[in-house]
Amino acid sequence: MLALFATVSTVLHTAKARLANEEKGATMVEYGLMVALIAVVVAVGAAALGTRVDTLFDGILP
Repeated sequence: MLALFATVSTVLHTAKARLANEEKGATMVEYGLMVALIAVVVAVGAAALGTRVDTLFDGILP
């Protein structure tokens, strides 16, 4: 059991050290957050304009 704990502890420490030294992970997270925010804005805009466009087409088509 102690060997398993030591192995997991070593893996976690190594991963933490690699992420702290490299900025690629942080940059990727930032880009991911920006993409998520853009997706939310697009979804809200589509929902808000969707009913207006539907009403517009209902008025045009017989």
